[in-house]
Amino acid sequence: MTDKDPLLPVYPRGSGLTFEQGAGAYLIDSQGRKFLDFAGGIAVNILGHGHPHLLARMGENLHKPWHLSNLYVIPGQVRLARRLLQLAPFAERVFFANSGAEALECAIKMARRHHFHRGAPQRQELLTFSGAFHGRTLATVAAGGRDKYMEGLGAPMPGFRSLPFADLSSVETAINDATAAILLEPIQGEGGVRAWSSEALQRLRALCDARGLLLILDEVQSGMGRSGTFFAHEESGIAPDIVALAKGLGGGFPVGACLASEKAAAGMDFGVHGSTFGGNPLAMAAAEAVLDVVAAADFLPHVRRMAEHLWHGLRQIQQRHGDVLEELRGRGLMVGLRCAIPKENLIAALQERKLLCVGADDNVVRLLPPLIVEREQIDEALSALEAACAALERAPTTEQGEAV
Repeated sequence: MTDKDPLLPVYPRGSGLTFEQGAGAYLIDSQGRKFLDFAGGIAVNILGHGHPHLLARMGENLHKPWHLSNLYVIPGQVRLARRLLQLAPFAERVFFANSGAEALECAIKMARRHHFHRGAPQRQELLTFSGAFHGRTLATVAAGGRDKYMEGLGAPMPGFRSLPFADLSSVETAINDATAAILLEPIQGEGGVRAWSSEALQRLRALCDARGLLLILDEVQSGMGRSGTFFAHEESGIAPDIVALAKGLGGGFPVGACLASEKAAAGMDFGVHGSTFGGNPLAMAAAEAVLDVVAAADFLPHVRRMAEHLWHGLRQIQQRHGDVLEELRGRGLMVGLRCAIPKENLIAALQERKLLCVGADDNVVRLLPPLIVEREQIDEALSALEAACAALERAPTTEQGEAV
C-alpha cells in the first residue's frame, strides 16, 4: 500500500477543505468550521444541504427498488415528465439522463435525427458560441469549441462550428445547407456568466424559423429557477425546440433531462438512444421532491426578492471597490463578479472569511447561492465580500499583479 493519492488528478482541490456536514446554506468542515456555501456544488444544491422535504422523500424511496432499467415502466418517470412539461409549454417529450452532458448528447442526436427524419440527412452541423461549456464528453467538448479541453485528445469531433459570442451577423453568414441547429446557453456559466439579451434570443428564434433550424438551449446551469424564472429563456418570450436540464434538477442527486417539442423529437425512434441508469426510481424521487419545492407558488417570487437584495448590495460594493470588482454580470441568483485583479485572489480572500464561491473564465468569480437563501445570509455574504475587497485593496502586489 502507498499513501499516494489514488484519484486521477483532474480536479483543482487546492483549497484543502473537507466538508462533513451541511445544513441549509452552510457547510461544516472536518475542523468544525462553518462556511456559507455560495458555490452550491456549482449551481447544483438549489435547496441547500439537508432540505427536510428532500430528505423525507429520499428516505421513503431508499427501501424501494433503486434501479429497474428502462425495460420496465417506471411510474416516477411519467409523473416527473408530466410535471416538467407543465413548466415547459414548448415541450411534449422528455428523456431522462444522469448529467447535463448526457442531456446535451441527447439534444445533439435529436437535432440531427430530426433532419434525417425529414429527408435532409446532410443537415448535421450545430452552430455554437465562444465561451460555451456543454459538458466533458467528446461531442460536448467539441460543441463548446474550447481548445484547452481538446488538447491531446485528437481532432475535435466534426459537426460543430463555434462563432463569436452574441454575434448575430456571423450566425446569418454561417448558416448553410448543412446546418441543423443553433445551440447556446441563455446565460453562460463557465464562460464568465455572460447573458444573451432577450432581443438576441428573439432574433435567433426568428432566424431558425426562417431557415428551418432547431433552437437548442442549454439550461443545465441557468434553469430550475436560478435566473428568477424556471427557465432563463422565459424572459425573452421565445419557445425553444429543445432544452437540456440537469444540475439543480436533482438537488444534489445526479439527474439530467432533455425536453423537446413533438416536432423536434420526431426522429427519435426505438433504439436510437438510451441510458442504463437514466431515469432510475431514486433519481426520479429526488427530482420530484425538488419540483415539489421549486414549483410551489411562493418559491420563485422568493428567489426574485433575494436576487434583488443581493444585486442591490453588490452594486454598492462594486461602486466602492472598483479596483477589485470591474463588472457585475448575470441574472437572479446566478452572479458573476468580473475582477480587476486575479480572480484566485478574491476566491481565496472570501474563503478566509468563510464564504465559498467558484471561478469562471474571463477572470470571473461566480456566486451561486442556494435558492432557499435568506436575507440574513445574503447580508453575511455581502459583508464578507466587502471585507475581502477592502483587504485586497490594501495588500501589496507582485509585478504580475498577484497579492503577496
